[in-house]
Amino acid sequence: MNGSSATGAVPLIEARGIGKTYGNIIALQNVSTQVDAGSVTCVLGDNGAGKSSLIKILAGAQDYDSGELLLDGRKVHFESPRDALDSGIATVYQDLAIVPMMPVWRNFFLGSEPTTSFGPFKRLDVAEMKATTKAELADMGINLRDVDQPIGTLSGGERQCVAIARAVHFGARVLILDEPTAALGVKQTQVVLRYIAAARDRGLGVVFITHNPHHAFPIGDRFLLLQRGHSLGDFTKAELTLPQLTDMMAGQVQLDET
Repeated sequence: MNGSSATGAVPLIEARGIGKTYGNIIALQNVSTQVDAGSVTCVLGDNGAGKSSLIKILAGAQDYDSGELLLDGRKVHFESPRDALDSGIATVYQDLAIVPMMPVWRNFFLGSEPTTSFGPFKRLDVAEMKATTKAELADMGINLRDVDQPIGTLSGGERQCVAIARAVHFGARVLILDEPTAALGVKQTQVVLRYIAAARDRGLGVVFITHNPHHAFPIGDRFLLLQRGHSLGDFTKAELTLPQLTDMMAGQVQLDET
């Protein structure tokens, strides 16, 4: 890893030898990767590999103990998730922070609702929220029947896609997706992968956390493999094949050292 993308641009995020411990437990040790604009970095590993610890560091939920985390080439220590979000890093967790009985447009703006004023009084700008939600979803290729329907009535794939569109709308430059396809069927998985590609094509840097190499390889540009907190390698797509990636996930490393 050389700290620059294929085009020579500075990565949006670069991790250099990141380490994290919890008492005597090593969660991450000497982990390095990067996230470039307009690309997907896939972080793969089984349960306990260190994926959650890495997410928390990138999302500002926890600090790292060693190494360096660079944002646009500058070393950073995020103080909180809000600090990371203000820097353009949005995280969509697997359990999704939604209110199932609220309509799609309310969930789209949850916590960031625009208002209109009449004298000293303020009220939610419902018309603006509905119009914006519909337009932003359509712009990402998501065509819902009705943004007034409760978000809980959508499929798991559709809810993931709404969360992706929301992050894009609110100015994310880096989108971290925590196992977005883990509980989905084949058709819904393909829908989510398509919208990840749409976010990438709009110039975002995407971090796709998964344990499934068959989901990662078609969409990924870079692959970081973790095992018990250690890196098995950080590869560009040109450096490995799907069978090699699958073998590494299974503990059978067969990369050509030449």
